[in-house]
Amino acid sequence: MESRELRELQKPLKERYREDPGSAVVTLSAAGTLEDGVTCSLETGRALAVAGLHPAAGGDGTLLCSGDMLLEALVACAGVTLRSVATALELDVHGGTVSAEGDLDFRGTLAVDREAPVGFRAIRLRFELDTDASEEDMATLLRLTERYCVVLQTLASSPELTVTSRAG
Repeated sequence: MESRELRELQKPLKERYREDPGSAVVTLSAAGTLEDGVTCSLETGRALAVAGLHPAAGGDGTLLCSGDMLLEALVACAGVTLRSVATALELDVHGGTVSAEGDLDFRGTLAVDREAPVGFRAIRLRFELDTDASEEDMATLLRLTERYCVVLQTLASSPELTVTSRAG
């Protein structure tokens, strides 16, 4: 998509959001079904994803791990955001890779050590790009990608989280 096309597609959206800020708030959702064993099935709209335990928590490695899925969501969002920003800046990114890795201490997850954190204690996002962009343009591209990547900003800002339950 060329930058002109992207601007044309986004122009009416931006105008509507400026005139009616409430119209910019969209609620996304996901739902899972608890299956046999220690699994949860998710309908992604494209395929069925079945999550289970990571091998470090007792899984056999045949099911998706939610930690891997979190990193995959970060990579996907950062990649799409980078492409959008590059398009808007009219920077030519011929290709490349986006990768993420994160450190988990399973002592926390498995309640082996109450002092060990549950969840990622560090996440590293990396871009390796095939581009002729200058160092200054690359710095702008990465700064704006980080600023506008929804998943990255969500992880960085620790949004309000509410947990509820219902039996029956």
